[in-house]
This record gives sequence, structure tokens and C-alpha cells, in this order.
Amino acid sequence: MDSASATGRFDVFEPGDKTALVCMDVAEMERIAIDQLRELGYKVNAGLSVDDLQFKLRTHAYDVILVAENYAASTIASNPLLVEINRAPAAQRRRQLVVLIGASLRTANENEAFQHSVDVVIGLADVGNLRPVIRRAALKSQEFYGRYLDAVSAADVV
Repeated sequence: MDSASATGRFDVFEPGDKTALVCMDVAEMERIAIDQLRELGYKVNAGLSVDDLQFKLRTHAYDVILVAENYAASTIASNPLLVEINRAPAAQRRRQLVVLIGASLRTANENEAFQHSVDVVIGLADVGNLRPVIRRAALKSQEFYGRYLDAVSAADVV
């Protein structure tokens, strides 16, 4: 298995798969995140550059998106991936769980998540505990949006 396959950059998605995109440029953090997402049953993609990740964000509605706050030496305010995510249509965005990871963040701080237009924030020290945080955040998101999304889906069928 080559190193790209080992880090999960090229998982192939089938209809119905739970999908995740990992936008981290520190290899060890990326590996930890990918391993934990796979343990939760997600098929994972990662990217090689900002352009590659922006293309992936435009062409697939991932269920979970993990973004490093300082990806490509950016700040949270200038992070090109967060800008791209926030350009997504609201209908797509409601179906996604966006997780911002960084040293300046406090894990599960709802005020910080709201401030940065993401669903959950995780401090860098807690990346090793990503699995339970994502599991809880996904359940919370499903509880919050589930009935609404079911109603919208039912209305589209009629």
C-alpha cells in the first residue's frame, strides 16, 4: 500500500456511504483524524493543496469536514477552506458537520463554533479524542435538523 492510500487520501465512495474530508496539513494530526473517522465508519478523503480541497468541497457534499484553523498558514478569518464551506448552499450545509480544529480553540465551545460558522470546535490537545466529540456532535446535529430534513425530503417527493 502506498503512503497516499495509507493516509486515506483516496477512499472511493459508494451511494449511502458516510463520507468525511480531512483538511489538515500536519501529517501526524491528519493520520490521527483519519484513523478515528474510519473507526466511526466514515470513508475519508484528504487533500494535497488548498486548490485540491476546494475542488473536493465543490464536487461532493461530505457528511463531516475537518478543517485545521491554520491550514496553509492561514488564520481562521482568512482560511480559504472555511470561506469555501460557507459559500455552500444552505441545504447542503445543514447536512454537513463542520469541525474546526486548532490550538486557539476550546473543545466543544459552542460560542466559538457559532463565531466561526462551524458546528463544533476542537482544541489541538483533544485531537486524540476526536471520535467521541464527532459522534456526539453528529447526534446533536441529527436531533436538531433531522425532522426538518425529513420534511424537506418528503416535500420534494410530492
